[in-house]
Amino acid sequence: MSSKPKKREPLRRAPPTRRNKSADQTSKKLDFQDPHHVASQRNSLELAIGHEVRDFRRKLNMTVAELATMAGMSTGMLSKIENGQTSPSLATLQELSKALQVPVTAFFRKFEEEKDATYVKAGQGLTIERRGTRAGHQYQLLGHSLSRDLAVEPYLITLTKDSDVFPVFQHDGIEFIYLLEGEVGYRHGDRVYALTPGDSLFFDSDVPHGPEELRKLPIRFLSIIAYTRGDRG
Repeated sequence: MSSKPKKREPLRRAPPTRRNKSADQTSKKLDFQDPHHVASQRNSLELAIGHEVRDFRRKLNMTVAELATMAGMSTGMLSKIENGQTSPSLATLQELSKALQVPVTAFFRKFEEEKDATYVKAGQGLTIERRGTRAGHQYQLLGHSLSRDLAVEPYLITLTKDSDVFPVFQHDGIEFIYLLEGEVGYRHGDRVYALTPGDSLFFDSDVPHGPEELRKLPIRFLSIIAYTRGDRG
């Protein structure tokens, strides 16, 4: 006895999801860089040349139109060169060098610059002394930037039962901390933030700051300080 064929159920489409309008508007307002895109572009010769052309032009307080006229090209072409969107010919670079009063080789400086990397094995960071050292804070420097106006100092900081609270650090630049272990009440200005593993804090470091409540020891966190070298004389 043959069984009757089963009726096919009509396909049901999932109801359209409602998008968070405020979230969409916020994402449009915040223009974040794609780090992978930036990293890939930095090695491009066109982008390096464009960066130098723009930098030399701004140092001379020239507009795009003024430089374009002096170099015998359209403002649109100069804009493309400065944004790394085209590869200028040698003749074009010669005209730009005359207008900017720099040698042609100056346009290749950033591209030929040596790129540095610092590799640190676990536990082998350079132990250094900072203001908090006397309060029992252990600092391990994990790297440093070379020959740049912008200085970046990444530290691994450890607080133990022998450490004191020290919420009065104050220096130029900005700082980012990321808690790896323990719990701490970290002061910044007139607020104290309760940090647990995975929490982070990003702030202006010219405001008094530092660990005020050692809630669960040991405490380990990354501290990354960035400042322009001129700020520290």
